[in-house]
Amino acid sequence: MALPINIKSLISTETVENERKEFKEGWNPEKIIHSICAFANDINNWGGGYIIIGVAENNGSPILPPKGINISQIDKIQKEIIEVCNKLRPRYFPVVEPTVFDNANIVILWCPGGDHRPYSSPTSFGKKAQRASYVRRGSSSVKANEEEIRQLNELTAKIPFDDRMNHNASLDDLSFLLIREHLKEVGSDLYDELPKLNIKEIGLNMQIIKGSQEYFRPTNIGLLMFSENPQKYFRSSYIDIIIYKDKSGTEYEEKTFKGPIHHQLKSALKFITDNVIRRAIKKTKNKAKSEHNYNYPFLAIREALVNAVYHRSYEHDNQIEVHVRLDAIEMVSYPGALPPINNKTLKKKTITARNYRNRRIGDFLHELKLSERRGTGFTKIYTEMQKNNSPTPIFEMDDDKTFFLVKLKINSEFFKINQEIEILKYCVNPRTRKEILIEKLGLSYQTKNFDKHIAPLIEIGYLDFTIPKKPTSIKQKYKTTKKGLTVVNRN
Repeated sequence: MALPINIKSLISTETVENERKEFKEGWNPEKIIHSICAFANDINNWGGGYIIIGVAENNGSPILPPKGINISQIDKIQKEIIEVCNKLRPRYFPVVEPTVFDNANIVILWCPGGDHRPYSSPTSFGKKAQRASYVRRGSSSVKANEEEIRQLNELTAKIPFDDRMNHNASLDDLSFLLIREHLKEVGSDLYDELPKLNIKEIGLNMQIIKGSQEYFRPTNIGLLMFSENPQKYFRSSYIDIIIYKDKSGTEYEEKTFKGPIHHQLKSALKFITDNVIRRAIKKTKNKAKSEHNYNYPFLAIREALVNAVYHRSYEHDNQIEVHVRLDAIEMVSYPGALPPINNKTLKKKTITARNYRNRRIGDFLHELKLSERRGTGFTKIYTEMQKNNSPTPIFEMDDDKTFFLVKLKINSEFFKINQEIEILKYCVNPRTRKEILIEKLGLSYQTKNFDKHIAPLIEIGYLDFTIPKKPTSIKQKYKTTKKGLTVVNRN
């Protein structure tokens, strides 16, 4: 049965990180059992990994086109995989998929993170072989050291929430249409096999159901992604966006996004694009080319919201909140990040040591091209804010790590341009300088405020005085009248 992922993307691109892929030119059962064991132990809660047999590698990258495997060996390899995996303790079996890639026969082993860590395997196939647990370090499978053994033992009772069986739901709660839509979007070969399969067979293949023949149930990730109403099981699994109209916060517009988590994420991002993100064009005197500024860079917002969906706890009764204020966007999710992340490490632009609360959500969002590689989210937000000439983003948690806050401040130049536009709108009906400064900007009537906010508009010709009509200079305009201003017709 086909895998629920695009094979070409798996091998040729970084849909799955290199640390979670291992290429083997040929069938070597003694080496491969160590890699299966390492992926099953999933010490980083990344969701396991993939072993691609029939593709050579160079420094972790595939050598293409692949040499492949002789088709006469495929059945033999599949039988030996079962024999090899019987040597693992506890028992563990990967999903095996023989397929054709780039005109070559290959075998892919999908090894999801196991539920019964730690796993061990023989160090060799000799009679006196010892047993050891293996883990992934970088792109290699190695024997676990004492500290890693300790971590694996601590993880024994800690199956990530999104990968747990949900005993309150049934297979009927999974939507065939949502599964079909997803497999088509990611380009999985499993999409073509759907007419021949029932929901149990599909769910087992996608690892979104667990159990035994007499008791199969959906996993939490299955319900979050592929049920029509996940909020039935996870009450606060939705996104709230509040757009404030004034500084006090008394006037606002609120929009709630529910449904499968990837649907609400896409809908929330579209809403932000349509209702929040703005581009301003600034024309400067003596410059032929106009300047384009965005109040917020979309890619920074997307990365921050994706991280909130990925890293929040779906066991908490707190939804994701997006507060769009006049001068900043604040995204709050609950609770805070897992150790070793703290407020000190949050000030770094790159964070490499991470534990993941939800190991499967990240995989699905990555396959849908909604998220970047693991560990790159902070860097992406910093980079996009810098490219947009926006203030440095702020990441915060309280001391008890009950929440995680991302604050993206508005582009200061855009704020200035936006303020100028508001002044021009206000000046359509004749007003005195004092009224504009006090009533519209909330500033005291002082020369420095006038020079800062109104004089530049006179300088570039967008505003002019109504009395006198023909003053001799800008300087004289300031001195000779305290009467009204009017918008100049620039058409």
